[in-house]
Amino acid sequence: MPPLASPAARGLFVLLAFTLLAGLRASPALPTGAPAFLDDVQLRTFRWFWDNTDPATGLVPDRAPKPPFSSIAAIGFGLTAYGVGAERGYVSRAEAADRTLTTLRFLARAPMSASPQGTSGHRGFYYHFLQLGSGHRYKTNELSSIDTALLMLGVLFSHEYFDRDSPAETEIRALAETLYRRVEWSWMADPTQRPEGPLLRMAWRPESGFGASTYQGFDEALFLYALALGSPTHPVSAEAWAAFTATYRWDRFHGQEFVQFGPLFGYQYAHVWIDPRGLQDAFFRAKGIDAFTHSRRATYANRAHCIANPGGFADYGPDIWGLSASDGPAMVTVTRGSRTLRFSTYEARGASSHHTHDDGTLTPTAAGGSIPFAPEIAIPALMAMRDRYGDRVYNRHGFVDAFNPTYRAEFGPVERGTVDPQHGWFDSDQLGIDQGPILLMIENHRTRFIWETMRRNPHLVRGLLRAGFTAPWLADAIARTHE
Repeated sequence: MPPLASPAARGLFVLLAFTLLAGLRASPALPTGAPAFLDDVQLRTFRWFWDNTDPATGLVPDRAPKPPFSSIAAIGFGLTAYGVGAERGYVSRAEAADRTLTTLRFLARAPMSASPQGTSGHRGFYYHFLQLGSGHRYKTNELSSIDTALLMLGVLFSHEYFDRDSPAETEIRALAETLYRRVEWSWMADPTQRPEGPLLRMAWRPESGFGASTYQGFDEALFLYALALGSPTHPVSAEAWAAFTATYRWDRFHGQEFVQFGPLFGYQYAHVWIDPRGLQDAFFRAKGIDAFTHSRRATYANRAHCIANPGGFADYGPDIWGLSASDGPAMVTVTRGSRTLRFSTYEARGASSHHTHDDGTLTPTAAGGSIPFAPEIAIPALMAMRDRYGDRVYNRHGFVDAFNPTYRAEFGPVERGTVDPQHGWFDSDQLGIDQGPILLMIENHRTRFIWETMRRNPHLVRGLLRAGFTAPWLADAIARTHE
């Protein structure tokens, strides 16, 4: 073989070889019955979005079966779910387009202003939670940058998927473009935080202004920065991504080297829509890995923590694992002999080299959202949960949000759900932000459908390029724009 022409070419060759090997390692034989099982999980989880969403407004509830309010992030997952439903024949394309159009019309008409009441958002951003029915701000919750970005990913998916010339699909594309273009990402940037460039703020409230927190350190915010960088109307400066990655913490945990962030959703959310295979920025290039391998390592480390089980929790093992943000049984502290057990309700559970929050609560979305990265451990985990716990954990709408095999009734009353005398606590609810990754990441594993659809969006591609990302599929996307 002749020598490669340049260091850059040699680097590309190494990356492609590395990615190929990673893909081979990630695709061993799966358990008998896995395809039928995945069919069933996807259908049930799609039903959660279709059955629980308000057909008159398109507002997706934060949780069900007793929804208190709508979550704009759940709307983003729902908009993407409708495309999966149409492709898999759960609903017709016309039904999916109608539900999508209802949603986008409602969002476009929702009032926006700096008023604390009677409004749905401000400067293109939406409040994290909206009242069901009116769509107005729920109580005094925050205008959320990250949740608006999750919503916009669903909006942009709708733009790319509904590409036909029918009146409905033409209107979907026009509304989607309008919704994305009016988000003032630059307003949410805080240039005072770091000398390298502006970091994006997490929240704003009309009563108090911007919150002190910004998105820094590794977390799910890749998609937030990509959308902010790619905006044709209100972009943040190109230095924003360097400022974000300057706060990374690379370390070794359970034999895996990766940027530390405890809950698995941080390694999953962006890659529901952004294909991680071969995807590298300057930081990942220096480490010799791509985003796919990075999330794969984090998944294995999360599972290894559960196998090691330093907290001594019930049922943890090779096929019962998974820490991420989820519901929990109760805010209770229990002393049992020399052990003190501190349980909590909704928390961002996780494990890393520098911080662990683990109270024995496991969430199926931790494994389900990692299926593309490590199907050989994630799919058996979901199958084992279903087989061991039956309809306590798996019902008409898929997996419940969380369960805790250690929790017992004598520890105290639970916030929601039930306590089984043998198997512990099981949630009664499913959450849109946890159902979404299960449904959509199974689809990416099986067909790459969301990844390939989102490759066509010029705004997302522009944002990734401005952040310095490269990937073979990004190169193809650039080539298509010049055809």
